[in-house]
Amino acid sequence: MSNNNLNFSLPIDNEAEDFSILADFMKNNPLEESAFKSEGQLAVDVAQTNEEIIVVAPMAGCRMENIELHLHNDVLTIRGERQSPLRDQENFFYRECYWGKFSRTIVLPCDVKSEMTRAEFKNGVLTIILPKTKADGSIPIVIVEE
Repeated sequence: MSNNNLNFSLPIDNEAEDFSILADFMKNNPLEESAFKSEGQLAVDVAQTNEEIIVVAPMAGCRMENIELHLHNDVLTIRGERQSPLRDQENFFYRECYWGKFSRTIVLPCDVKSEMTRAEFKNGVLTIILPKTKADGSIPIVIVEE
């Protein structure tokens, strides 16, 4: 495999004029801001003990009232939103932090007792404890003769 660096460029006669055409187009054909925004994906750690599944998600900048948890069978969904403290600022040197709506859906590795699930939000970290259901190990199958 060769290590050739290829550069592609388009001929531009007058850069200022070409970019002003784009600026004019954007001014006259505004796109909704939501067209560019997507929902962020939350980073999580998922671990287990013999008795529990433990989910840990750092949520810096998120308020507890903006967090939703849903558990349906073996699927856990975490949703939330965090607002930037610099919301009105437009002059950024760097913009690396994700602000806005986020979610994460996790397929759990085993069945859990949903009614005994508990969650804690402390110092910007969400911890969810999901007790495992105890399985008998084997399920008898009845054979019916026709």
